[in-house]
Amino acid sequence: MFLRTGLTFCAVLFVALIHVSRADAALQIDITQGNVDPLPLAITDFLGSGQQDRKIGADVSQVIAADLERSGLFRPLASASFIERIQDVNVQPRFGDWRVINAQALVTGQTLIEPDGRLKVEFRLWDIYAEQQITGLQFYTTPENWRRVAHIIADAIYERLTGEKGYFDTRIVHVSESGPKGRRVKRLAIMDQDGHNPRMLTNGADLVLTPRFSPSNQEITYLSYYGNRPRVYLLDIETGQQEVVGDFPGMTFAPRFSPDGQKIVMSLQRGGNSDIYEMDLRSRQTRRLTNTAAIDTSPSYAPDGRNLTFESDRGGSQQIYVMGADGSNPRRISYGDGRYATPVWSPRGDLIAFTKMVKGRFVIGVMKPDGSGERILTEGFHNEGPTWSPNGRVIMFFRETRGENGGPSLWSVDLTGYNERPVYTPTFASDPAWSPRLE
Repeated sequence: MFLRTGLTFCAVLFVALIHVSRADAALQIDITQGNVDPLPLAITDFLGSGQQDRKIGADVSQVIAADLERSGLFRPLASASFIERIQDVNVQPRFGDWRVINAQALVTGQTLIEPDGRLKVEFRLWDIYAEQQITGLQFYTTPENWRRVAHIIADAIYERLTGEKGYFDTRIVHVSESGPKGRRVKRLAIMDQDGHNPRMLTNGADLVLTPRFSPSNQEITYLSYYGNRPRVYLLDIETGQQEVVGDFPGMTFAPRFSPDGQKIVMSLQRGGNSDIYEMDLRSRQTRRLTNTAAIDTSPSYAPDGRNLTFESDRGGSQQIYVMGADGSNPRRISYGDGRYATPVWSPRGDLIAFTKMVKGRFVIGVMKPDGSGERILTEGFHNEGPTWSPNGRVIMFFRETRGENGGPSLWSVDLTGYNERPVYTPTFASDPAWSPRLE
């Protein structure tokens, strides 16, 4: 299988589960609960026959542990507590030794540099109380892609134990900001979801804003100012090829792809107010979706492409609306205190994330598409720009800090609101967008 990110690997499933036993069912995590106690699991250093193998193996297991721990659903146990030292991944572990330290699941594996230079990575996931292997995979890739394999393994473990797809084998595009506060250089940057492997996509010569991923994962749409004229661009991440979608008079805001990748929707300012427009990327024809004297902006498609959410002040204050993808039947859904902005539809279709300004606070929250069930996940001096993980369970956003040396940084929070984490970037960072899963 060839992955569009340039990774070639072969994955072989060791064990196909035919049924779920009572003990196995107890091992699964119900992530719909409001507050989840992290599942204790043991992740051993992956074995290897040589020094390079063992170094890669240790690195792989550390990335798997970091991914799972950061989700808030798992608690990797300290290796110093391990009683058994795994010597052979093909031999059943001594389950009693792992029960003593309260491990409910065990991850073992090994890495091997093949004679042809390929890296072979395999892992096994064991249910300690059912005393059986519940999944296992084997990969062949190049040694430099070990981190990608680690994310894929973490996804496999997450899916097996939660019943939902993971989000670790993904990337984040954002606006990298450097330089003095009054003269920031803004460039597009991309990195793995955990902050590793960062690289710049633009050189900083022109201001860039609002990068958004295509559903195909290879392209980004973003706004840039060329000679003080706003342009919407498409950028192929892998080739670096850049294409101008169009020059637009006045101001242009927040271009975003449709779920099928064939259109982009954006806000264009014409005649003193801004309305929502849709552009067909094949014909380059635009269609106006709203036509009011108000400011309509920040459109986001529902995952089925049938509806849009957007923000508007047509009712006298900044609020969230939903309408048909053709502009029909616009209706307000936000009715709480404060002003609402930047609505983004969850990939699951069940929630809309938003920013709200209320009593001097900036909060990130979610509500159902009909406006019910509003919940605040986090608040701060200035929180903005929510973006969803592809499984719809985690939101990333950026937070400004006060002071002359302050600036924006990336954070994540899950739907419980309890698991909030900083996301490391080498520079100040704003306006993140989460990719679909790499395939």
